[in-house]
Amino acid sequence: MGVIEDLADDLARDTIAAAEELGDEQLVRLVGEQLGASSSTMQEAYLTSVRVRQAELRARKYLEQVRAQAKTATDTT
Repeated sequence: MGVIEDLADDLARDTIAAAEELGDEQLVRLVGEQLGASSSTMQEAYLTSVRVRQAELRARKYLEQVRAQAKTATDTT
C-alpha cells in the first residue's frame, strides 16, 4: 500500500474501534467528513478501508455463528 492507503487504513481501524468503545455509530461518518474537508483522496481511501473492514467483521461474525451452530448440532447427536 501507499502512504495514503496506510494512513487511511490506520485511521479507519482506530475509528471503528473508538466507535465501538464509545457506542457512537456516527463517529465513522463524522471522521470521514473531517477528512473530506481537507483531502478528498484521503477521505476516499478511509471510506474504502472502513467498508472493507466492516464487511470483514460481518463475515467473521457470520462464520462464527455457522461454526457454533454446527458444533451444537454435532454435540446433540
